[in-house]
Amino acid sequence: MSRRPLKIAITCYPVPGGSGILATELGAKLAERGHEIHFISHALPFRLDRFDVDLYFHEVETPSYPLFKYPPYTLSLTSKMIEVTRQFDLDILHVHYAIPHATAAYLAKQSMGESGPKTLCTLHGTDITLVGTDRSFFEVTRFSIDAVDGVTAVSDYLKNKTISEFGTQRPITVIRNFVDTSRFYMRPAKLCREKFAPDGEKVVAHLSNFRPVKNVIGVVQMFAKLRQRLPAKLLLIGDGPQTSEAYALAQALGVSADVKFLGNRDDVDEILCAADAFLLPSHYEAFGLAALEAMACGVPVVASRVGGVPELIDDGVTGFLVGPDEYDEGGERLYQILSDDALAKQMQNAGLTSVADNFTAEAVVPLYEEEYYRLMDM
Repeated sequence: MSRRPLKIAITCYPVPGGSGILATELGAKLAERGHEIHFISHALPFRLDRFDVDLYFHEVETPSYPLFKYPPYTLSLTSKMIEVTRQFDLDILHVHYAIPHATAAYLAKQSMGESGPKTLCTLHGTDITLVGTDRSFFEVTRFSIDAVDGVTAVSDYLKNKTISEFGTQRPITVIRNFVDTSRFYMRPAKLCREKFAPDGEKVVAHLSNFRPVKNVIGVVQMFAKLRQRLPAKLLLIGDGPQTSEAYALAQALGVSADVKFLGNRDDVDEILCAADAFLLPSHYEAFGLAALEAMACGVPVVASRVGGVPELIDDGVTGFLVGPDEYDEGGERLYQILSDDALAKQMQNAGLTSVADNFTAEAVVPLYEEEYYRLMDM
């Protein structure tokens, strides 16, 4: 039996990072499948670069009054959710990140009573492990998880962590992240390689928001270990709090000439296709979307054995797993990949197969659709 297209609002943080990227690309794919998608956020979401008749953006504006010590963004978001729901007769509010988005969705639905939309929260990681477990947010995080109509998590690890941290008894559906293989796919990147590695050096890439949890300091440390053994370049894609520290460390370790700080980029896929290996030694990852994008581009990955990463990377098959602070081992694993063409090719092929079998939009987006229709039938 055919099901009618849905009207879905998606709220996410509009900055570079896995949760925002997944939310944005999910919305675009849902629009392609015939659903009407409304993004509600305080700025245009990162990677949202196109609009059509079924894809909208609604900006949340937060007033600043002398009475307020801090702008009340959660209340402004709630009001915008109500406004857009009534204007477009929305079916579902799908929020990414528990705080404050799930809280706002709950308040919006309650204000509309029986006519309110269904609410779904996707948990991405630090909303549970960092923000949610902060004692000042703990109770409202737990309440919001229990109050929305449905909850999904991007890995089994995150699902189990949520249950253990908050004691929730509600069902949590695991829907892992996907990668847009129409953009992230293996292809030659001759011009990019010539620009960054003109003398044929090996190329290592890292992509993150450079927060301490992403451990860009560890990236530089592991690269420096590698650089002692073979010519290589390190491409650091992104920006954030640890940028200056990473730059200073590269200088101190004598590898600054080989480390390129590229900032936030729109051509991430092109740069990844120029890489020979990808490094993600995070202290925590609920899933590891950046590693998945690298795998889709045919790049073997060395990543941390933390969180949900082992659900993505098969150690020794599609990449290597190491401890985030095991700089010697990380450098050794990088060297193994970059010095052994047969091993690199084997990992490349295994990674491409894993992506095709498990992590495409065609495999994952229908799982979200099933969750939406399940909520509509409640």
